[in-house]
Amino acid sequence: MTAPAPRFTPKTLSFLRSLARNNDREWFRERKEQYDAHVKAPMLAVIEQLAVDFQDFAPELVASPRCVYRIYRDTRFSDDKTPLKTNIAASFPWRGLHRHQGAGLYIEVAPRWVWVGGGMYAPETAQLAAVREHIAGNHQRLRAIVESPRFRRSVGRLEGETLTRVPRGFDKAHPAADYLRHKQFLAGKEFPAAFAHDPAFYRGVLGVYREVAPLIRFLNEPFTDRL
Repeated sequence: MTAPAPRFTPKTLSFLRSLARNNDREWFRERKEQYDAHVKAPMLAVIEQLAVDFQDFAPELVASPRCVYRIYRDTRFSDDKTPLKTNIAASFPWRGLHRHQGAGLYIEVAPRWVWVGGGMYAPETAQLAAVREHIAGNHQRLRAIVESPRFRRSVGRLEGETLTRVPRGFDKAHPAADYLRHKQFLAGKEFPAAFAHDPAFYRGVLGVYREVAPLIRFLNEPFTDRL
């Protein structure tokens, strides 16, 4: 008999909602076992299965327990001093690149939503310049990915913060002007929170990842050529 696909449970969302109301280290410390059982363990099960399925369509991506983000927030440079994150998230980086270098896939389960997708969230200046040069010279390939009917049906349009004008060094009439203005390159889908424990959860996650993976591969080409 085939094992059921991994997913979260209603207790996952219940815990995260309680955490949002009681964002306190002592409160969390007393309930750490509940967090491990109902929040972290399901995420690790999802990651374990992704490690298998990535081999089929994105073997360059890493899926391991280290991909899960810590629950504790870094409050040193934030006005929000609440100590704990009220979601559980994981990112899947490109093998051979630093976790926050290049593009990767991402998943987040929060009290009010589930977000699945990927891209480049905060590229450094040199990285962004390299990606823009890559887009300028290969814009037809990028369009074939992000303007395909399947991509549009699955995740919509390429999102992310953009400049108001085409960046310096590029012709403002360049055929890829709209993409060159991007400072971020994001593609994904937001689901209602209850999707986290829906029997179709894992199939939905995998479906989004299959459509976004070619974009991740394209965005990483300027960096992976050096590996």
